[in-house]
Amino acid sequence: MLESAVDMIFTEATIEDKQRFDEFIARFDTGDLMQSFEWGDLKAKSGWKPVRVFAEKDGDIVAAASLLKRSIPKVGRCIMYASRGPVLDTQNLLLVESFTAYLKQIAIKNKAILLKIDPPVPIEDAVSEANLRKVGFVPLALKGFGGTQPKCVMQLDLAGRSEEDLLASFKPKWRYNIRLAEKKGVTVNMDCDRSELGAFYEILKETCERDGFLVRGLGYFQDMWDALAPAGYMKLVLTYYEGKAVAGAIAYIFGDKAMYTYGASSNEHRNVMPNHLMQWTMIKWAREQGCKWYDFRGVSPKKGDGSDDHLQGLNRFKDGFSPRFVEYIGEYDMALSPGWYWLWNVARPRIQNVLKARRRAETHAQSAED
Repeated sequence: MLESAVDMIFTEATIEDKQRFDEFIARFDTGDLMQSFEWGDLKAKSGWKPVRVFAEKDGDIVAAASLLKRSIPKVGRCIMYASRGPVLDTQNLLLVESFTAYLKQIAIKNKAILLKIDPPVPIEDAVSEANLRKVGFVPLALKGFGGTQPKCVMQLDLAGRSEEDLLASFKPKWRYNIRLAEKKGVTVNMDCDRSELGAFYEILKETCERDGFLVRGLGYFQDMWDALAPAGYMKLVLTYYEGKAVAGAIAYIFGDKAMYTYGASSNEHRNVMPNHLMQWTMIKWAREQGCKWYDFRGVSPKKGDGSDDHLQGLNRFKDGFSPRFVEYIGEYDMALSPGWYWLWNVARPRIQNVLKARRRAETHAQSAED
C-alpha cells in the first residue's frame, strides 16, 4: 500500500515511454488492450486524440491511463474517455485519489466537459466501486450490452488446464459440433495476412445484415491491422469449407489475456459448424500462448432469464464453452462542467431523437405521396 503520494511523479507519456507504458498495462490483472499505446494510435485514425498519462513511485509505474479526447465541434470543448481504464489498484484509496486528481487536472487543461472511465473491475469488488464514488465518479444507468464497452463478458479460464480438460468442460453438443466440423473437412487458418481482410469483411457484412448490427467500414479493420498486428496484438482468423471462407474472427492477445472480437459467419454451410471449430482452434492457440483466460467479450446481462432478448442466442453459443460470466461495474462519469454536461447527456440525445422522428415522419409522408 502507498503510504504517501508526496513522492509520486505524474507524467504525460511520450513515444519514449511506449514500451514501459504497454508493459505495465499488459501485466496488470485488469490491463486491457484498449489502454495500450497502439489502441490510441488506432483511435486517432477516427477523430480521437490519445492523451497517455502515468504515475511513478520509486521509478516504477503504479498507475496509467490512455485518455481518448474527442472534440465537440464549434464550442472549443471536448470529452475525455479512458476506455477500459484507468489501470491501477482501485482498492488503494490514496492511489485512486492521487491519480484521479491528476486525471482531472489533465481533463480540465484540455477543456473537457466530462471525464469518463470504464475499468474492467468485477461488480463484486465493492471496495473499488466505493473508492471511485468517493473521488467523484458517478455510475451511469446502462442498457443492452451496457455502454460504450460491454458491461458483461464471458471468460474461459485456461491457466493450468490441458486441452483434454478444456474440451471435456464444454457442453456435449459443442464437443459433438467440433468433431463434426473436423469430420466434414472444415479448416481454420490462424495466420491470415492483411490481404485477407477483404474476405473477412464480406462475411462480416453478411453477419451484421442478418443479425441487425451496424458494421464499420473496411478501412477501420485495415487501420486496426496496421496499428496492432506489427506489435503482435492481433490475429485474423478465417475458417474454410470446400475451399471457401465461411467464418472469420479477429482475436486480440495482450499480455496473458486473449480476446475474441468481431466474429463473422456466412449464411452458407452453417450445418458444418465452422464457428464451433474456429472457437476451439482460437482457444487452443490462446492456451499455447500462455494466456490465463480467453475472453469471449460482450454478452447480454440478461443471463438465463428466458427473455426474448436478441442477444440470448449469442449468450447461448458462448456459454456452450463453459466460461465464467463476469459483470463489471460499468461506466462512470465525472462532470467537469455541469451545464455542458447536461447539454451533452440530456439535451443533445433529446434533440437527436426529435430530429430522427421528424426525418422518419417526412420519409413516410413522401412515400405516401409517391
